[in-house]
Amino acid sequence: MIWSGLSSFADTGLLAIRLVFGCMFVYYGWPKLFGGPVSWEGVGQAIGAVGIRFGFVFWGFAAAATMVLGGICVLTGFVFRPACLFLFFVMVVATAMHFRQGDGLKIASHAIEDGIVFLGLMFIGPGRYALGHF
Repeated sequence: MIWSGLSSFADTGLLAIRLVFGCMFVYYGWPKLFGGPVSWEGVGQAIGAVGIRFGFVFWGFAAAATMVLGGICVLTGFVFRPACLFLFFVMVVATAMHFRQGDGLKIASHAIEDGIVFLGLMFIGPGRYALGHF
């Protein structure tokens, strides 16, 4: 009985998830984005794990920008679903890179978990407490 009453706070739960995941992705993406072309090339080499072998600087910039801008979108709830989709794809590439490097599930699990959260959030939506909702 006490647990069923919590469903009326679903939007509050979504807000908590959005705040934490949004802040963490801005935090992790910020040094990658502002590290410049050398950083972008290093990040972009991960795309090789899915068979793309060109444009590492471009792909690295795209991934870093997705982490920062997508994190802000998740945090605020604005343009939420497209941001979740792009972040999901970044996590798919990160997962593939970890497996290709032989890191195994213990290391790849973080990217897998984040990717699944973004996929689920894409379907659920940002909830009532979002900039796009008002």
